[in-house]
Amino acid sequence: MRGFLASSIGVTCAAALVLPLTPPAVASTARPAYSAEAATRGEAVAGPAVRQEDAESYVPGSTQSMPLAPLTPLARDRVVGAPAIEGLSPRDVRHFSLVGVVWDDPDAELHGRVQVRTRAVGTGTWSDWQDVETHNGEHAADPGSVERTSGRVRGSTAPLWVGESDAVEVRVTAQATGAGSKGGAHGPGSGDPTPPAGTGVVSPLPAGLRLELVDPGEPAPAPDDPGAPRPGSLQTETTETAEALGASAADTAASAANAELAPLGVAAIPALGRAETERELLALRGDELTQAQRAKPYIGPRPRIVTRRGWGANEGLRERQFVYTKKVKAAFVHHTATGSKYWCSQVPSLIRGIYRYHVKSMGWRDVGYNFLVDKCGNIYEGRAGGVAKPVLGAHTLGFNTNSMGIAVLGSYGSTKPTKASVKAVARLTAWKLGLFGVNPRGKTYLKSAGGNLYRKGKNVRLNAISGHRDGFLTECPGRQLYRKLGTARATAARYQGR
Repeated sequence: MRGFLASSIGVTCAAALVLPLTPPAVASTARPAYSAEAATRGEAVAGPAVRQEDAESYVPGSTQSMPLAPLTPLARDRVVGAPAIEGLSPRDVRHFSLVGVVWDDPDAELHGRVQVRTRAVGTGTWSDWQDVETHNGEHAADPGSVERTSGRVRGSTAPLWVGESDAVEVRVTAQATGAGSKGGAHGPGSGDPTPPAGTGVVSPLPAGLRLELVDPGEPAPAPDDPGAPRPGSLQTETTETAEALGASAADTAASAANAELAPLGVAAIPALGRAETERELLALRGDELTQAQRAKPYIGPRPRIVTRRGWGANEGLRERQFVYTKKVKAAFVHHTATGSKYWCSQVPSLIRGIYRYHVKSMGWRDVGYNFLVDKCGNIYEGRAGGVAKPVLGAHTLGFNTNSMGIAVLGSYGSTKPTKASVKAVARLTAWKLGLFGVNPRGKTYLKSAGGNLYRKGKNVRLNAISGHRDGFLTECPGRQLYRKLGTARATAARYQGR
């Protein structure tokens, strides 16, 4: 996602997921390495502790990118005036677990419906047609920012997790504006491969449509020597393996960004009690606190956070520099809009897939969200730069400066979020907003960088804990999760001692 590199921003070097309903195929997809799996379970495992079998089984991730082509319907299926369809006929491919569609112009919208079918590894069973969320452009860097104008950014759908698969079929159908569907996950249900023709003007599909098939791979085992090359099992070096094997310096930098909180190489930053957190606040930001704040700091106890090392990030993918904003005045809560049928032990693999899709397919500098939360209440570090620092994300188009983005893995339009996930959002915001003296039940002002709700330059009054839809006209974070933000605000304030 795209960062806002300006003179006021410091630069330093230092998105549930819809799974097939066949458990065997899903289970074979997400095999987190020892450190990632232990981090999800809550065990404290440092990066250098790696078993030999993990080193031998390490395979880096990969992305297959395939151009879409016009599909000609059978004569009996032709409808006069029906829009053309682009896609791919059923075909065998290398293993993948996550899919999405990208196109050339990041400012172009896909007014239509994207559907995929996939064949599960192990069972050979084809899934029903599944809709891919087409409205993804609002999860982005701010207009005019360095990340947005890098020349690498593409338009895209949201990624969809399908489980380990080895064959795919896809179709993209243009729909008329005002036809009564927003497309993607909001369109007709799966199982109907051909939506009805719309009434009105059909917008052309964006140019350069490509299907992206992502294999998250396995997290590379940490070397005993931080400067040593990372072991791999492939004999032929490709661009993908070179990125993974040459990522040691970036690994160290990402871990060092959290050095004030935990030792280098840990898979998870442990939780702290209130007294320990208050002492840490004084150490981190004591010079910026008022006398009253030093006497009575309002901050929630630091929650446990799985690091990028913990979920197995290949640090060779992202840009090396970290980009910061001045402070964190607000938290925007999102949902990933890709389904909630996942196991929490799979999440490290899911996040690796989202990370690779954001960087390699969409052209962002790193994963866009600052934090991710699963339905079991686990909290994960997102964009690199340090969990206690004001890292500039790319999550809420127009309002990335002086904010942070939290993505709850799942779709919450009609599904209620778990109590554990809402509590995790409250714990995370109580701590992170507390570091910057923000009351979770309070209001704040952010200046819009431009969007479909607020013009560029407008100072907008927002809740300190806001939903994505508060800053941009979107359904995110889903009606059911949005309804829980009041609970999150009250709980976070209580954690802060207010």
